Amino acid sequence: MAMRKWLVPTLYIVFLMLPIYWLLNMSFKTTNEILGGFSLWPQEFTVENYVAIFTDPTWYNGYINSLIYVLINTVISVSVALPAAYAFSRYRFLGDKHLFFWLLTNRMAPPAVFALPFFQLYSAVGLFDTHWAVALAHCLFNIPLAVWILEGFMSGVPKELDETAYVDGYSFWRFFTRIFIPTITAGIGVAAFFCFMFSWVELLLAKTLTSVAAKPIAATMTRTASSSGYELGLLAAAGALTIIPGAIVIWFVRHYIARGFALGRV
Repeated sequence: MAMRKWLVPTLYIVFLMLPIYWLLNMSFKTTNEILGGFSLWPQEFTVENYVAIFTDPTWYNGYINSLIYVLINTVISVSVALPAAYAFSRYRFLGDKHLFFWLLTNRMAPPAVFALPFFQLYSAVGLFDTHWAVALAHCLFNIPLAVWILEGFMSGVPKELDETAYVDGYSFWRFFTRIFIPTITAGIGVAAFFCFMFSWVELLLAKTLTSVAAKPIAATMTRTASSSGYELGLLAAAGALTIIPGAIVIWFVRHYIARGFALGRV
């Protein structure tokens, strides 16, 4: 019985980690070795795939572009969602539940629905192939998500806190920035994490709204075909590097995510 308690979780973790290991395994192989046969580790260990990424501007600029628009989107989404979530958690107004549901439907809509309208709009106003184009487009999905997450955290804060602050002479924005926001730092961390991750992994809008100057790494990875076929080792190395930003974000907000699950909102 005691053996089952650790055997099942261990097998599950191994099952989850196997694709990541295999990706790392392939990243240290040449394409010929990958296509040549099956091996649990590189027979001819090479770091040329990583060297190619860090020395080719087409590749490393893709990571820089992705990080820029993802960070812009995360800041905008959380900043806009904070007052919106406060309004939904503290006030009742005509159509509030319908408006809240409509916000969530934007999160449910596939990006393909908005790709062509965004493309025409941004081309007309001169935002095409900029970091702002992708960052603002991703707000359509991430702001509703952030509002939904933050509203759950804010609803867990007693309204007496607001009333006490007003009695003590605090203005709304002074109370909101100095008292209320520090109270829900866990919620802000969780919202920022999900905004970052959803923006980081989204491909269709990022690829449609950029061409050269702001092309993200995900779009670059789709153009690795050569006369000899796909450069699988290079693709594997690029994929392995895309895991790192997400892993870093998870490390910093891991405690906040745990608290979010405990509150039942995440």
